[in-house]
Amino acid sequence: MKWLYLALAICFELLGTSALKSTIGFTKLGPSLLTILGYAVAFYFLSLSLKEIPIGIAYAIWSAVGIVLVAIIGYFVYGQVLDKPAIFGMGLIISGVVIMNTMSESIVP
Repeated sequence: MKWLYLALAICFELLGTSALKSTIGFTKLGPSLLTILGYAVAFYFLSLSLKEIPIGIAYAIWSAVGIVLVAIIGYFVYGQVLDKPAIFGMGLIISGVVIMNTMSESIVP
């Protein structure tokens, strides 16, 4: 369940972050409520995952997956294009998470 909780936390964080741009500085009620709800639910599920996953590991995964998926959402929803250095940097982030998950003894089985 710990990985399901972390995945749900990431999904709701993506929802909140994606809606954040549409809040226009929290002047639009609908997107603002969606952002607040998304983050609240995300932190709830993150807290559940932290019962079994070390906080540094969980946060690294949360951050890496979130960065890449928000960039993809930004591309498709907002037309934001990344240059090669940005894509390369995200590749390094993904590589770090893969290395951490496959080689680190800090990951709780």
